[in-house]
Amino acid sequence: MTQPFELPHFYMPYPARLNPHLEEARTHSRTWAREMGMLEGSGIWEQADLDAHDYGLLCAYTHPDCDGPALSLITDWYVWVFFFDDHFLETFKRSQDRAGGKAYLDRLPLFMPLDPGTPVPEPRNPVEAGLADLWARTVPAMSPDWRERFSTATEHLLNESLWELSNINEGRISNPVEYIEMRRKVGGAPWSAGLVEYATAEVPASVSRSRPLRVLMETFSDGVHLRNDLFSYQREVEDEGELSNGVLVLETFFGCSTQEAAEAVNDVLTSRLHQFEHTALTEVPAIALEHALTPGEIAAVAAYTKGLQDWQSGGHEWHLRSSRYMNEKTRGTASGTADGTTPWAAALAAPSGPGTAAATLASLVAAGGSALSHTHTGRSGRLRNHTHVPYPEVGPSLIPDLHMPFALQLSPHLDATRARLKDWCRATGLLQEGVWDEDKLRAYDLALCSCGIDPDGTPEALDLSAAWLAWGTYGDDYYPLVYGHRRDLAAARLTTARLSACMPVHGADAACVPVPANAMERGLIDLWARTTAQMTTGHRERLKTAVDRMTESWVWELVNQFQNRVPDPVDYLEMRRDTFGSDLTLSLCRMGHGPAVPEEVYRSGPVRSLENAAADYACLLNDVFSYQKEIQYEGEIHNAILVVQNFFGCDYPTGLGIVHDLMTQRMQQFEHVVAHELPVVYDDFQLSAEARGIMRDYVVDLQNWLAGILNWHRSVDRYKAEYLAGRTHGFLPDRPPAPVPPFSRMPLTPLSPLTPQTPLTPLTPPQPPSPPWSSSLSPLPVS
Repeated sequence: MTQPFELPHFYMPYPARLNPHLEEARTHSRTWAREMGMLEGSGIWEQADLDAHDYGLLCAYTHPDCDGPALSLITDWYVWVFFFDDHFLETFKRSQDRAGGKAYLDRLPLFMPLDPGTPVPEPRNPVEAGLADLWARTVPAMSPDWRERFSTATEHLLNESLWELSNINEGRISNPVEYIEMRRKVGGAPWSAGLVEYATAEVPASVSRSRPLRVLMETFSDGVHLRNDLFSYQREVEDEGELSNGVLVLETFFGCSTQEAAEAVNDVLTSRLHQFEHTALTEVPAIALEHALTPGEIAAVAAYTKGLQDWQSGGHEWHLRSSRYMNEKTRGTASGTADGTTPWAAALAAPSGPGTAAATLASLVAAGGSALSHTHTGRSGRLRNHTHVPYPEVGPSLIPDLHMPFALQLSPHLDATRARLKDWCRATGLLQEGVWDEDKLRAYDLALCSCGIDPDGTPEALDLSAAWLAWGTYGDDYYPLVYGHRRDLAAARLTTARLSACMPVHGADAACVPVPANAMERGLIDLWARTTAQMTTGHRERLKTAVDRMTESWVWELVNQFQNRVPDPVDYLEMRRDTFGSDLTLSLCRMGHGPAVPEEVYRSGPVRSLENAAADYACLLNDVFSYQKEIQYEGEIHNAILVVQNFFGCDYPTGLGIVHDLMTQRMQQFEHVVAHELPVVYDDFQLSAEARGIMRDYVVDLQNWLAGILNWHRSVDRYKAEYLAGRTHGFLPDRPPAPVPPFSRMPLTPLSPLTPQTPLTPLTPPQPPSPPWSSSLSPLPVS
């Protein structure tokens, strides 16, 4: 059969190495598969199928250093997961039996109890039998933290097969952002990362959920999946009718040829591998220092990192050899063997010496050369990410015809909210520290945003949301202005710690609250007291986590600014949700709806898809309006249009067109989830009439949020060219910034709630402008 496209040149500078216990694993897995009922008589595989796929070779290449028993166990896991994939395809996907597929999937978590002593049901099919056996053999050697993470990854891998089945039923091809998110779950690479820990070393629980470790896993996942999409396009799309393939997704999104889409997928794959290397060599060592990891823990993280790298090169080599995939006429790939090395730089160094043919000269030249030249799709080269020249003259932001299906509603309390917000800003000191004055506050009109996103809110609720907006927007203006210009990352990290300490969850935490040294801290202490007064401890913890994620993402922005590094497109979109404060906004929305909706509903794939689609639309909307402000006047690099321009090597109008198309598709996805996926969730969870009503109200809240945000961006002066040209973009001339204060602590004495009935007066005793301990983006959509 003719291949639908020529496979591109792959970036793979690391050697594929082969585990010496290959034959032991092959023999064991063949016997095990037969014992589990996966071969003759299963209707799915014969022994010839298993031998041709050669999962023993896959695992020997992807886990080159583990011993024989470990390799055999890992190989059994891969035999199981590929059998599940084919079994689910033949039993439910081809017949499009969603109800049967859901019942089948609902039983599988019963075979993965976190307590190994918990009994499991009697298996009804080879998939259940295999899972029960593998779980019992694996979890005794691993910690409870690993068991929880691996169990979650396995459930995602299984359950998100329903998403693929639903898309096939509807004939729907996902948009690129949706696809990347869901492919990580369906494709199972997070699950593979868990087995890498089993084969190498378990990462410490203290950092297992940190951003650097999360990015390592996600970039590993994206690399594995996008590579698989290139090799499996013919089998999945042409033979199986599969719609979840990255080449098909980009082919549809860009309206381009299959060859062009394949080249674009390879460009994204290369960029994700570069992001993996960047994170491993910069962010992972920093997190090890920050958490004071022991030498043994550092070695474990390094071994795990190298294990993920080995999986990439080994998985590539297996794809070249397996009969499961198209792999003819592959450009720039070869096999080889080499010895591994140890932590950070050594673990990721290019190979040398005999037997390193996988690290071909062509691969290394492509890695660097793509930084200086573009293919027809445009490679995001490692060097080009650092070559942006700040402050270019770009002219007024171009605003396309934005798709907004929801009507604006506006609260009648707008004028009163404006007046009270001004008083609050004076009382906390936001207008006295050299960043804002009353003219800026007027031009930003954050009360208008508040009254648009919550048109039915009480005056008290509007005052609170407007104050949150003001607090975050002030930080958005201040963080890059002060710490970016000073290049003072240490002070920024200390600020983040101080802001976190301003949010006590338990009564004992009050002793650790810092003495408020500035407007940001005074404002946050007040907002926290007013927002959490009636919350449970669990709600406070979730809200604090949302704020912490936001403040930590501001440090990520500073690091990129210091390195003059335009972010990787996928990393940018995902971190933009944090810098935007999306989790904070959504947490506050959920908490107002009562306990009738189980947390499992909010964690379900369709609800998270709904929220992420809304958040991405709002983030990209802000980037469209703020392009001139950020690129021309602030020297910013965190803007989706600039990220797209850098990645594809295109001009501003072309980059804007791509972002606009993505915004439209994210909004259409939001509408699709509401119309087609949420009703299924309601039925799956057997929600009561009350809970369904709450979820409908939640959807309306998100719709008002989106419509209110668009109206605010269109109305305010903050992004208008004439306003930008007439204002200073540094500190107010008569109020320069003050030095950073020490991290002193005292028992919490919260401000009295600032309600309409409470006179707003300056805090006492009166103080001169204090040093601004600020943060960057707001908990609502402002930048």
